[in-house]
Amino acid sequence: MLPLGAEHWGIHVSKSLPEFKYMTFDVVGTLIDFESGLKTCIGHIAAEAGTTVDGEQALTLYRAARYAEDANLFPDDLVRVYLAIAPKLGLPTEQKYGEQLRDSAKGWKGFADSAAALASLAKDYRLVAMTNARRWAFDFFEKELGNPFYAAFTADDTGTEKPDPAFFEKVFAYVVSQGHSKDDILHVAQSQYHDIGISRKLGLTNCWIERRHAEKGYGGTIEPAEFTKPDYHFTSMAGLADAVAAARA
Repeated sequence: MLPLGAEHWGIHVSKSLPEFKYMTFDVVGTLIDFESGLKTCIGHIAAEAGTTVDGEQALTLYRAARYAEDANLFPDDLVRVYLAIAPKLGLPTEQKYGEQLRDSAKGWKGFADSAAALASLAKDYRLVAMTNARRWAFDFFEKELGNPFYAAFTADDTGTEKPDPAFFEKVFAYVVSQGHSKDDILHVAQSQYHDIGISRKLGLTNCWIERRHAEKGYGGTIEPAEFTKPDYHFTSMAGLADAVAAARA
């Protein structure tokens, strides 16, 4: 069964979904709706200041500020990011608001289909989280998602962030220690920059969850230098879970 949009992307998939043993997941942006979380918190700060902000403008400014040379690990870096973008949004440049944005990560919600899709997929695969977030934040995300993961790798565990190949190599080593190889992995993510491009270069089969399929631009995620055609393509996690169920039926 070809993935959704296969004809459009000119995709050729040599390995069927039931053949994989692991699914590795980007978390923030693929499973956790961080864009809504950021916009909601910034909106609350704006309301307190007696003004309003455009959510997409805030995401564009966030994206430009987030990927700076002096960036810290996520979401701790949101304090620095807020102080950088607040003047451009007409918001107060106070430390407490940056900390409010950072701490809002504790309450970010999963996409409506994330928890159910993960619970379904966990019946057939070992699910492994691969997140650029720090462990303290991932603990909240994992609980929000229903604790579906067999293993998890955070920025604290790897000492780096995707798309650094070293992050992926840590996961490959773990899978090998379990008696398998990277050929047994389907890497699932929404970010072309952080995940899809580098996973292709490292020889992984990948699945692009195009969360912003109904919106223009890249939102809060950095734009890739070039687009990478995914091996599998869905616009939701539910689409992936349904495809797996159909392939196994």
